[in-house]
Amino acid sequence: MADRVPRCAVFGATGYIGGRLVPDLLAAGYRVRVVARDPARLAGRPWHDDVEICRGDALDADSVRAALDDVDVAYYLVHSLRRQDFADLDRRAARILADAADAAAVGRIVYLGGLHPADQQLSAHLRSRREVGDILLAGPVPTVVLQAAVIIGSGSASFEMLRYLTERLPAMVTPRWVDNRIQPIAIRDVLRYLVAAASLSPGVHRAFDIGGPDVLTYREMMRRYAAVAGLSRRVVVPVPVLTPWLSAQWVNLVTPVPRSIAVPLIESLVNEVVCGEHDIAEFVPPPPEGLLHFEDAVALALTRVRESRVSTRWSDAAWPRDPSQPSAADPEWSGGTLYQDVRTRYSSAGPDRVWQIVEGIGGEHGWYSFPLAWAVRGWADRVAGGVGLRRGRRDPYHLHVGEALDWWRVEQLDRGSRLLLRAEMRVPGDAWLELTVTPADDGGTVYRQRALFRPQGLTGHLYWKSVAPFHTLVFGGMVANITGAAEQPERTPTDPFPAAAPAEAAAPAGGQAHPVPPAGGDGPAAGQRATGGSTTGNG
Repeated sequence: MADRVPRCAVFGATGYIGGRLVPDLLAAGYRVRVVARDPARLAGRPWHDDVEICRGDALDADSVRAALDDVDVAYYLVHSLRRQDFADLDRRAARILADAADAAAVGRIVYLGGLHPADQQLSAHLRSRREVGDILLAGPVPTVVLQAAVIIGSGSASFEMLRYLTERLPAMVTPRWVDNRIQPIAIRDVLRYLVAAASLSPGVHRAFDIGGPDVLTYREMMRRYAAVAGLSRRVVVPVPVLTPWLSAQWVNLVTPVPRSIAVPLIESLVNEVVCGEHDIAEFVPPPPEGLLHFEDAVALALTRVRESRVSTRWSDAAWPRDPSQPSAADPEWSGGTLYQDVRTRYSSAGPDRVWQIVEGIGGEHGWYSFPLAWAVRGWADRVAGGVGLRRGRRDPYHLHVGEALDWWRVEQLDRGSRLLLRAEMRVPGDAWLELTVTPADDGGTVYRQRALFRPQGLTGHLYWKSVAPFHTLVFGGMVANITGAAEQPERTPTDPFPAAAPAEAAAPAGGQAHPVPPAGGDGPAAGQRATGGSTTGNG
């Protein structure tokens, strides 16, 4: 028994924290049992095959007892925010867990609660989280309650609200609570404390405040976020008349964060949330480099989003990976706004022929839609101080990663199947163009084209909306002419790119930056017409 590997059960693994905790526990050498109401939601996780999956509901005592059989550490990361009676449900679920853990002789319970002041009236959200911690601590099973305020990491609801408000509003009227003090903490430091809690001695049975090294106001957080993100200084004007309820309606209006989440988050900010003690350092010393400062945590979160913005396989990456990266478990509104224009068309030409056209795009071969429109856009870019279309291409038929291609740069190249171009023209955001070639069952080809755009600030959103009406002309023309050119007979072995028929077009928009779903996908069957259009997403 001395060599037995401890088993951890994670309740809430489909959520933001739980989905990131599981790979960290596996990396630390623990066996992990994941408890979920719907195990099918875990099918796409990179750690799916490395854990034991158990169907269970926190409000079903029998399923909780079964889930805790032969478990050493139970992680409880469950909240019922979306229900009006969430406080009653949270109390019931906490009592069920405490009783089941006692009956199963679980060695420790670890709960992540909310940081709160000891001497102030709390919001219903914070009060409920405190009650859950109190119920677990009142039981006989050794329990550690970690209490955190705003968690900084892409996908965290608190961070996403901060991100959207700061990026979309260069000036804003705010409630007085923007000047309340907050002690944010980076997601990687939260996970470090959670993993370490599993190995604390049985005598440790208490709550700990956890926070990063900075104590800031929400106003300061928005301004520092803007500085890290390269945005202009945000103008924040506090007024006394905005109640938390009105503030939540405003957040719901200007951000995609759901009202059901925005309300409890804002209500919790009415209180100052600063660590009252730092006793956790006696049991879990800080890392040699120290806890992450706010700006570093923001920069890391933004870098992870931008580095993996259009990677087609980020959600399949092997664990362990940096917890600041976007996760398949993150809500659809997290990660910043992603605008897309996606178009797909079947071609009777073979994949090799279509790829010849794709890899030969730009330079002397042009962009397969109205040349004058591209020339005007290139001229406008040069006037604005950009590179325009004057760079052309190094080789007329072959591309390499890192080389310039007119106002684009080749960021990724899977020869024969996928070309990803990053825009270097002057646009208020990050722009990409992705071209993919997929063999069809009948020997033809499915050609897929995505223009993506991650806006920076309000100007970026207005830019996309102003050019979106022209996308059918620009990108629709490209799709039709690229596939049409591929279907024409090759002229000579040394000049395989026949001139494309001109198409009506206007200046193109660009493409985006944040982790997205796999390229390729299901294209139309042979004989189907091209499909496509602009969409908005949040990566």
